[in-house]
Amino acid sequence: MDPCPFVRLIIESLALKLPFATKPAATPCFCVLKIKGFPTQTALLPLCSSSNSSSHDDSSGPDTATSAPGFHLDAAALRRVSGKPVSLRVSVYTGGMGRTCGVSGGKLLGKLQVSVDLGKNAESCRSTVFQNGWLTLRCQPGKPAARIHLACRAEPDPRFVFQFGGEPECSPVVFQIQGSIRQPVFSCKFSADRNSRSRSLPSDYNNASSSNGAWTKTFSTREREKASRRERKGWMIMIHDLSGSPVAAASMITPFVPSPGSDRVSRSNPGAWLILRPHGFSVSTWKPWGRLEAWRERGAVDGLGYKFELMTESNGRVAIAEGTVGVKKGGRFEIDGRTVRGSVSRSASVKGFVMGSTVEGEGKVSKPVLQVGVQHVTCTADAALFVALSAAVDLSMDACRLFSSKLRKELCHDDQDGL
Repeated sequence: MDPCPFVRLIIESLALKLPFATKPAATPCFCVLKIKGFPTQTALLPLCSSSNSSSHDDSSGPDTATSAPGFHLDAAALRRVSGKPVSLRVSVYTGGMGRTCGVSGGKLLGKLQVSVDLGKNAESCRSTVFQNGWLTLRCQPGKPAARIHLACRAEPDPRFVFQFGGEPECSPVVFQIQGSIRQPVFSCKFSADRNSRSRSLPSDYNNASSSNGAWTKTFSTREREKASRRERKGWMIMIHDLSGSPVAAASMITPFVPSPGSDRVSRSNPGAWLILRPHGFSVSTWKPWGRLEAWRERGAVDGLGYKFELMTESNGRVAIAEGTVGVKKGGRFEIDGRTVRGSVSRSASVKGFVMGSTVEGEGKVSKPVLQVGVQHVTCTADAALFVALSAAVDLSMDACRLFSSKLRKELCHDDQDGL
């Protein structure tokens, strides 16, 4: 398998020095980063100590610093910017960012631009530093200018790209994408068998999660009986290579059930999947590689909440991804060491980009597109694990649908005609 060219534009070492005559800001400062044709990025700006606030010594870095998510350039974007320098526009504000990370609640301190030139052949770009040091913000004439520390560099980030030929529950073929070439590499087999869990999982991992049976303990007998008639369980998707051998699987080990008095899967009682890899010579022996939890978020934005954990040899778990995907518009499931959040610790063994997978909104036709960092794939079976995880995330959008909604027939058990 050959990867596709990607470049990551990294924005880091962000910090702010206010003018000497300016009182320290009582509210956070932040910056908005824009490149034409790319989503806007926002990052908080820590203030340097007052003892250094009047210094213009460019050789000294900030006391504390933050980083922005950065920009990802795929092959199409790289062709677009080849031989055409683009501008990174930085606007610095004081005040709260707001729920949507907008600028309506902030006061503009100043702006600046950084030129980013990836050369005539951007697809073959090497590691390049465009800026690393202090810059003076442009502000209104007559007012003292603040200074921002910013490091901007480009790093090659090649990735394997895959796309499902259809919705995961329809047992599609999975293609590897390289430019205009689509080559089949995997096939999927989906089932909604209530007994699939007992068939597919080794006995020592049936309790891989302490919450596997939590829903049966926290509900009353009457609630449990009612929930059992509305549960979504037993879903499984097998990933086969071109020879027909199973190389990965995603198995639903914790049912997706509505919380008492509602028709949604709650964060306090999420459904869960195990992502499995073959173990030994028997096709029926599997070893857990990761665990995915999913639920329906409440709040201003209706979303699919998720948390992904890697399994350790001692049956422990390490959280490496957590986030929310909008139910209406969809979004992207991502494992990226530079954009950790929630319960994920930066000390987790995740460095750089690992994977990203598109997730369509509820009720929309979904053919997930998956990107996997080349350093995380040493063989076809490694790639298959990420394909299985991508399928589990996509299927979780259906598993977390409100229980007042019906599921398509492929997702229903033989004894159900839709939920």
